[in-house]
Amino acid sequence: MISIYQCKSAFQNLLRPFVAQLAAWQISPNQVTGAAILLSGVTGLALVQSTQLAHPFLPTTQQVLCSLPIALLVRMGLNAIDGMLAREHNQKSALGCILNEMGDVISDVCLYLPFALVSGVSAALIVGIVILAIASEMVGVLGYEIDHIRHYEGPMGKSDRAFVFGLISLILGLGVAPSQWLTLLLIGVIFLQMWTIINRTQGMLQKVESWK
Repeated sequence: MISIYQCKSAFQNLLRPFVAQLAAWQISPNQVTGAAILLSGVTGLALVQSTQLAHPFLPTTQQVLCSLPIALLVRMGLNAIDGMLAREHNQKSALGCILNEMGDVISDVCLYLPFALVSGVSAALIVGIVILAIASEMVGVLGYEIDHIRHYEGPMGKSDRAFVFGLISLILGLGVAPSQWLTLLLIGVIFLQMWTIINRTQGMLQKVESWK
């Protein structure tokens, strides 16, 4: 199934020299994971603030939305870096595994749930997307128990969600009014998330069946 996740190897190759430098500086994967959560929380709070309080010294909703794609890209980079530090520089730990999985879910909630407060955006659809995002990651993690593999099947995994919300942010930030196009897009995301959950479930079950 086509997913942006398939570009992960190329993305990691670009980051590898920087990861080696971080390892030399004795930066731990858990510190990188914490930075990703902090970035997501601050960005989400900025979006919430901009929808609730207009102030000349604070960013507007459009300004926050325009900056959000950058925050999403940095977050994805940090997510790749923490895993590379753990795997390639002998820094794996049980705590790191927990923080990594929890961090992904917390970051998604922090970054995407505030869209429900943006004028003209369907709050119900945003909440549904966030719930399904949590569910799809939970199913992926269950692979550790079922077939001993973390499942990342698409078509709407973590990277794909980041791309879609980054695109939505940029369009809204540039002044395009949220209307039927956005509602249809969000409904499409929900459909693809359901498909993702099914694909991950089937992937686990097929693996187990192949062992019989």
